[in-house]
Amino acid sequence: MRVSLNEAQARLPELVKGLASGDEVLITDGDEPVARLVSQGCRTDRTRQPGSAKGKLRILVDDDAHLDDFRDYVP
Repeated sequence: MRVSLNEAQARLPELVKGLASGDEVLITDGDEPVARLVSQGCRTDRTRQPGSAKGKLRILVDDDAHLDDFRDYVP
């Protein structure tokens, strides 16, 4: 999205709140780009809960062969 500097000044809170993950707003002065607003990624308002991903991971193959590489480090 492109907005002018004057429009960005008038609507800054709205522009920031409207940014989704990966979105960006290009701020221009005339035809010249002067700044960029970029979202910082996923923001969550929910409190994390231990175990909330339980059952979402499937292990297709049991493979313990790679553990042999760490045998010297495990007591």
